[in-house]
Amino acid sequence: KSLSSSSLPPPALASAPLNKVKHLQILRVWTCVLRQLMCVSLCFQACGSSGSSEFLCSACHKVFPLQRMLTRHLKCHSMLKRHPCRFCGKGFNDTFDLKRHMRTHTGIRPYRCDLCEKAFTQRCSLESHLRKIHGVRQQYAYRQRRSKIFVCEDCGFTSNRPDEYFLHVRQQHPSSPALRRYYRKHMLTLKQQKHTPHLQIIH
Repeated sequence: KSLSSSSLPPPALASAPLNKVKHLQILRVWTCVLRQLMCVSLCFQACGSSGSSEFLCSACHKVFPLQRMLTRHLKCHSMLKRHPCRFCGKGFNDTFDLKRHMRTHTGIRPYRCDLCEKAFTQRCSLESHLRKIHGVRQQYAYRQRRSKIFVCEDCGFTSNRPDEYFLHVRQQHPSSPALRRYYRKHMLTLKQQKHTPHLQIIH
């Protein structure tokens, strides 16, 4: 028994899911191509014959003093934005850039100057302020890590202790995306530990 023409979906509707799949496949291909270009650019800069310590972006010709800064920058040239802002929808490829952008919506400024009480969204902005306004230059040893602070992106609470920060988020913001990310990361760590074979010493 043949189907009547009225029981068949219109051509445009029937091909819609296929077009969506094709679109996602194209995005994946372009993402792979971009990653390859990133690797090529990094190799050229790292293995250049000039011996220069500067790293050049082959897409926009910006120069960076460190390779990791170039690696982070190259993500902004990707057409696929993996991390959207929940306030305005603007997309980012780096969670650091997303966090910095979202603070323009929330007004959270966790880095405060002890000399004039002015606050900043980033540590580097505070250090620049101290150097230019107060003449205070931060001194760090080679490869010395700055003390990390944990910032609640919902209310601005800060702590240098991760357990105190987690307790705050769990009690005050139980539906926070940060809490879900913590649980996801914690569960992944537990799974990795569970599947890691333990070596037994035989005497």
